[in-house]
Amino acid sequence: MRVDVVGGSERLRHEMVDRLAAEQKAKGLALRPDVEAALRSVPRDLFAPGIPLEQAYANAAIPTKRRGQETISSVSDPFLIAEMLGQAAEALGDMAGRHVLEIGSGGYNAALLRELVGPSGSVTTVDIDPEVTDRGEACLDRAGYGDVTVVCADAEHPIAPGRQYDLIVVTAGAWDVPPAWRDQLTDDGVLVVPVRTFGLTRSWALRRRGSRLVSESHRQCGFVSIQGSGARAMRYVDIADGVHLRLDEGQQVDATVVAERLMEPREEAWAGMSLAPRTVLSDLDLWLAARLAREATEFVVLSAQAEAVESGTVAPAWRFGTPAAVHDGAFAYRSKLRWADRRLDLGAYAHGPQAKAAAGQMVEHMRAWVDAGCPSPVLHVLPAQTPDGELPEGTVVDKRHTRLVLAFTSDEKGTP
Repeated sequence: MRVDVVGGSERLRHEMVDRLAAEQKAKGLALRPDVEAALRSVPRDLFAPGIPLEQAYANAAIPTKRRGQETISSVSDPFLIAEMLGQAAEALGDMAGRHVLEIGSGGYNAALLRELVGPSGSVTTVDIDPEVTDRGEACLDRAGYGDVTVVCADAEHPIAPGRQYDLIVVTAGAWDVPPAWRDQLTDDGVLVVPVRTFGLTRSWALRRRGSRLVSESHRQCGFVSIQGSGARAMRYVDIADGVHLRLDEGQQVDATVVAERLMEPREEAWAGMSLAPRTVLSDLDLWLAARLAREATEFVVLSAQAEAVESGTVAPAWRFGTPAAVHDGAFAYRSKLRWADRRLDLGAYAHGPQAKAAAGQMVEHMRAWVDAGCPSPVLHVLPAQTPDGELPEGTVVDKRHTRLVLAFTSDEKGTP
């Protein structure tokens, strides 16, 4: 299925894959040989016409359609594509001969999937936007992947009623998991999907178990939001110049009160830890979300512009999305890390009359995570009508179609 080399794309393509392999190794991951081979075979530049070659092979997303200032379609970051394909291949064991449905069509990922499934497999890619599907189909044809089936439809609903797939890969941010995605999977099929819980997005590899889905791996990620019937806009409130709170699960926050608290002196607390640099702090963020959401607080996500961080207005762990909590008497968030001898410590900053207690409470949750062995979360996806007594233990997030349960042991009875 390889196409002829165009210009200097072959060299840049191999350099891109070399970087991806090194970056995954630095994260403690490994680029699977089958995924690596696909990445080395498919010319990314053919799916980004008009873009300079160096930009086409940079480790960054390439916007392909905007609505005003908002990107609504793009060729995803190569590192993210590689990690999600790795999740799929790891869960299935062998991609050869598999039948795949991709939701969110740009063309490049579909071509990579076509390489992975081989001649005996099939790939169907669907998008709600006819401009996107027309563009994707043209790029696929130009790159030599004309046997990929391209469909324009709202994937909230079944694409081909009665047909099932071994793998469904969603390349758009989803707030919920519609029944059609589960029902179109084979009995042991896998769904790889970026799902938002509490405003935090993770790419989950979910195995079908009857009417339920249970995660086998996850990766931190970010995607443009899904469109159509399943769309759910994120809510933001401003609490200072360049400082925002992300509300995604019906939280009720008085932005004026939080803004006033942020003006008060800062209290801080530290866990007193000495952790390795590879500690997976994105797992800690979900642990904090699960813990804090079960208390008398509103769990929110803090995001900030670079100027707000540089001026000292806030000092979050990650300015693009840090766990935070709004208490009756305080506003607290996970702070930037404290480093000593190439080891890290965890801390919390808080503002307001009860700031000291709120910062200490957040740090106690961090210590509990470390004491538990820094566990990784497991996501259970169950139908919306599932009674409480049939839910695994964990933190429940009710969506439109499903009840999500976030747990922190592989045992379905584990609880954070």
